[in-house]
Amino acid sequence: MRETIDLLKDTRKHLMTGVSYMIPFVVAGGILLAVSVLLTGNAAVPSEGILADIANIGIAGLGIMVPILSGYIAFSMADRPGLAPGVIGGIVASNLGAGFIGGIFSGILAGIVVTFLKKIKLSSNLRSLMPIFVIPLSGTLIVGGLMYWVLGKPIAFMMKSLTSLLEGMGTGNLVLLGLVLGAMIAVDMGGPINKVAFSFGTAMVGTIDKATGMPSATALTIMAGIGVAICVPPLAMGVATIVAPKKFTVEEKNSGKAALVMGMVGITEGAIPFAASDPLHVIPANIAGGAVGASLAMLLGAGNPAPWGGWIVLPVAVNPFMYVIATLGGVAVTTGMVVLLKSKVEETEQTLVEEEDFDLDISIL
Repeated sequence: MRETIDLLKDTRKHLMTGVSYMIPFVVAGGILLAVSVLLTGNAAVPSEGILADIANIGIAGLGIMVPILSGYIAFSMADRPGLAPGVIGGIVASNLGAGFIGGIFSGILAGIVVTFLKKIKLSSNLRSLMPIFVIPLSGTLIVGGLMYWVLGKPIAFMMKSLTSLLEGMGTGNLVLLGLVLGAMIAVDMGGPINKVAFSFGTAMVGTIDKATGMPSATALTIMAGIGVAICVPPLAMGVATIVAPKKFTVEEKNSGKAALVMGMVGITEGAIPFAASDPLHVIPANIAGGAVGASLAMLLGAGNPAPWGGWIVLPVAVNPFMYVIATLGGVAVTTGMVVLLKSKVEETEQTLVEEEDFDLDISIL
């Protein structure tokens, strides 16, 4: 018990390790997906040709970021033996729809499990089997089993409950619905809660009015709120790194540049590195900004016929100026909260060395 507490005392360090290894996957996958969407000229992922191939490469990169995050959190806690249970636990979390939050839990769980497995005493003849057989097999089974048998049903129940709630609110107060949908979009940035809200908006836009041949005005308004909330977290994180650079590491400041691009083309995952490294400050700020942005979009009468977010939909948006105003309002809220809540980064000697190495690597590239 005492050792578990000691491990969890360094949770921020373990999260930062996972994030530092995850960032290249987020940037590579997100930018490739963004470029493919931009080059099509449409607010949708291309479905054929070379641009579709580029999009699929980007999607593949984004698809493995949760296992990488989980694996290297476990690696930070339990060294190399934690990688297999952590990565596989992260894959299970993704398959269950638990998103990056599930990846954080699976990584921490794998780190704890492997740390205790390493303490098992075997005879000298069997000791060499521990790192290559006993720990990977036992650790993966325990972590994967706990993810499946303990987390699966609660997650499925939560998703079903949220979907029912949204369907019941669809014709009610749009501003209240905007608060709910915006918060859901921003809370896990592409995770299962985000997907429930996005799917709801997509289903609304996909319902065509037979009289007009277009989605209803309500559907367009709901999708506008969702589209704004999608881009608020990454845009706000990018702006925050510019407004308050002393509160972010060099890696985070470089991630902020990528987050700005991702936000413009509607990729909420650009904010994940910031949320994973400082969830207690970043996630509430994202929720507040996403909720405000979505509500403003609905209140100001913006509309979005495309099942997508960000500013890439502006050419087809209804009242695009109001859509932009709503986005800026949400970004201002999240940026202000993050700048207010976060502390300055402590520049230790080791951090400075790592930052110099990072700058060197960037200059070489």
